[in-house]
Amino acid sequence: MKDFLAHYLQTFKNIAANSSLLTTLILSVFMYSFFYPTAYQAQQAQALPIIIVDEEQSVVTTAIIGQVSKSPNVDIKAVTGNFAEAQSMIQRQQADGILLLPSNLSNSIRRGEVGGVGLYLSAANFLKTKQIGLGLATSIEHALAEQAEKFGNVSHFSPALSIHQIPLFNTLSGYGSYIFPAVAPLIIHQTIVLGLCMLLAGYREQKNWMPSTAEFWAVFAAIMTIGCLGCFYLFGFTFWLYDYPRGGNFMGMLIAVPIFIGCVIGLAMLLASFLDLPERAGHLIVFTSIPLFLLSGSAWPHAAMPLWLQLFGEFLPSTQGIQMFIQLNQMGVPTEIVIPKLIYLAVFGAVCLSWAFYRLRTQSV
Repeated sequence: MKDFLAHYLQTFKNIAANSSLLTTLILSVFMYSFFYPTAYQAQQAQALPIIIVDEEQSVVTTAIIGQVSKSPNVDIKAVTGNFAEAQSMIQRQQADGILLLPSNLSNSIRRGEVGGVGLYLSAANFLKTKQIGLGLATSIEHALAEQAEKFGNVSHFSPALSIHQIPLFNTLSGYGSYIFPAVAPLIIHQTIVLGLCMLLAGYREQKNWMPSTAEFWAVFAAIMTIGCLGCFYLFGFTFWLYDYPRGGNFMGMLIAVPIFIGCVIGLAMLLASFLDLPERAGHLIVFTSIPLFLLSGSAWPHAAMPLWLQLFGEFLPSTQGIQMFIQLNQMGVPTEIVIPKLIYLAVFGAVCLSWAFYRLRTQSV
């Protein structure tokens, strides 16, 4: 036990003495916790530029334009009667959408016809497209309903059935609330893999390191401490600071964190046993970070991937961890729902740790 505590403390000293390790394992988590969410602090795109083509120029179209101008989602750049001119402005990227108010709009409303208003959106950015659509749909519906009431002979008119979006978990429907809870476990995953690989590869390079059992588990415990504290910091303070959905299943999260971190440590130790230089760890991170996130199913659903890619994504502990913490932190699922993921991570980590222990005890650089 005395040897274990000595190696445990020595690991922290070695990390603190090496600026690269200190930055990677500890300081990077703090920097990411402020840098990454700040980019998405606005949560939703606002004041997106649109052009209105008013062919009728009537009281009805004036009322619609007035309603649209009140929407925070859009910013009317121009009102014209020429559709070709509006289309040219879209092509020059001066706006992201066109609202067409046709010449027969008032008659359509008077006769109770459905349709007539045209909405043309640029598909270059789907987030912008969504926000413009939401902003215009509500404004147009209200304006048309008000105008329809003025025509006494159109008693049967009513706009098409409205669709009211009520988000269950991402209550603000914000991009930051969606992306950062998925990225946070991957940040911990990659900082541990990079930092621990650098640490162990440095040991092996300098002194042909073959750890004793006490030293091996002391390094494991030290990184476990750092990883768990990093998770608690991100899932607790950072989620609270930026008002992200959090605390859905607090006890489940407390159980899942050490299992996930232990699995990642086992993977990192195994990878480190194949490295001859600390710099090699950087090569792993450069070409794995984006693929790991894409394969997690957060940016693109697994159902839309080829079957072999789905299976490969499910095999990765990063995928299991990201999905598990979204379920626990944001969705608040019962712990028994994620038990299969916990078992998988525990088994995966145990296999990696056993293999890493064997390699580090028997293999030289």
